[in-house]
Amino acid sequence: MYEWRKSTEAERQEIIEYRKRNGLSWHNPPHLDLEGEHRYFISASCYEHIPIIGKNKERLLECEVQVLTACRKYSVEIFAWCILPNHYHILLQTETIKQLRRELGLFHGRSSRLWNLEDDQVGRKVWHNCFERPMKSDRHFWVTMNYIHHNPVYHGYVDKWTDWLFSSTRDFLKQVGKERATELWRSYPILDYGKKWDI
Repeated sequence: MYEWRKSTEAERQEIIEYRKRNGLSWHNPPHLDLEGEHRYFISASCYEHIPIIGKNKERLLECEVQVLTACRKYSVEIFAWCILPNHYHILLQTETIKQLRRELGLFHGRSSRLWNLEDDQVGRKVWHNCFERPMKSDRHFWVTMNYIHHNPVYHGYVDKWTDWLFSSTRDFLKQVGKERATELWRSYPILDYGKKWDI
């Protein structure tokens, strides 16, 4: 998406033609409805990364509750999550990704209407899209876990990842302990994960 903004008109046309030829969505990342149980990284952002979720703490909490409720309905397990003022990330396991994505879409629709009414902005586009990526390996899984928990620091909201209230960091630390969390952080560094798309 972000490279698209930097592309020339000719480059954009070439990308669209490629995606048409290969049966892909013209502008959005393709959804991979894999069969069986898989672990996925799911991300959704507000349109143009406007901090609509982050209007206040109540809205951040409401988003966290609603996103987790939607995910629990179709997940075997939720490993990590982080709700930020303009986007959210979740790491989970499901065998029904299509239904889960639809449930998140319903939340996006309901929240758009509610928040636009609250903000006196009826008709405003609230959400850009939701995409999922299956985990390719255990390394990919743990790097993604670290990335999600570190995201509030990455975006400058807090200095320590444990200070952000709207994430699974406290649950994670209770489950694995500080020593194991530190070991996982050192063993699976995030490096440039998300550099080109999570801005």
